[in-house]
Amino acid sequence: MTARSLVQDNKQIQRAIALINLGARLQVLQSETDLPYERLLKLYKEVTGRSPSKGQLPFSTDWFMSWQPNIHSSLFFNIYQYLNKTSDLDTIEAVMQAYQLYASEVRSHGVEALLSVTRAWRLVKFVDSSMLCLTTCTRCKGQFINHTFELTGDYVCGLCNPPARAGKARRAGAIH
Repeated sequence: MTARSLVQDNKQIQRAIALINLGARLQVLQSETDLPYERLLKLYKEVTGRSPSKGQLPFSTDWFMSWQPNIHSSLFFNIYQYLNKTSDLDTIEAVMQAYQLYASEVRSHGVEALLSVTRAWRLVKFVDSSMLCLTTCTRCKGQFINHTFELTGDYVCGLCNPPARAGKARRAGAIH
């Protein structure tokens, strides 16, 4: 059995705390750190003052396809992809920084972030596993999340062609 490095443990704890502060679920912490479950649980309770949410993580790619979630997811993923290309961050660090930039951007427009850091992390996993991809809108040339094997020759995004009832209700994440 190899001895654990205190420096490495500290880095793992700092990463876990950063993820907890962003609202990540315990399963994300387990996947992105080498810390034991019991230690993560204790850390989560210490940082938040409550037990972590129970239940499975969201797994459906369909959530990312509906109108507003698609816009938010596409914004996040474009930021993530830019950070990934222009910096030397590892995947989870890029996810965390891209999520912070995404949340800051939508808040600056008076809109609530629809995407949680857990969903953002899941989105990156979906793209990495080729379940989702970015597709170029034929009108605005923006890049939007789409199913990988969707026919995209005449793809028009939800910003260029919003649904008929878009913006009628004052809901969280609504575009004004």
